[in-house]
Amino acid sequence: MKYDDASWHYEGNFPEGVPPENGATHIGMFLGWAIQRDLVGDLHRSDEDTVFDLERIKNRRLRPRDFLLNWTDGKLTDDDLNEEGNAFAAAYYQERFLADWAELFPDNYRVDDSWENFDRVQAILDWRFDSWREGSYRPAVQELQEERASVER
Repeated sequence: MKYDDASWHYEGNFPEGVPPENGATHIGMFLGWAIQRDLVGDLHRSDEDTVFDLERIKNRRLRPRDFLLNWTDGKLTDDDLNEEGNAFAAAYYQERFLADWAELFPDNYRVDDSWENFDRVQAILDWRFDSWREGSYRPAVQELQEERASVER
């Protein structure tokens, strides 16, 4: 199953002047999160070079978008995730991930592929994943951000 493909974005209604690789940023960040959480599939664990790059992502020496473009041709498929990762992606990715992304980054494709932005996405994905594991989704992203702000005060 193919969850997403960068070409669906940069070959579609894509903003002028934005590099095509920006159509892969959100996909790369999802896959990077899966790598960080050991939800990556065996496909990426069987090759020495790929395993090396998995460790580079975990150590923040390789950006997830670069891994996605180098090893998956810009596609996120069920082969990229393990069983639990696929179960979560099937329940969440198509239904809610792009909406969460748009809430975090209203200008969807003009998002810097930075670790700072990755940390923002990772927090949302961890929150959604925990909710999924518990059997229920939590409130909207905006409520999570408000909840965090009140805790930080």
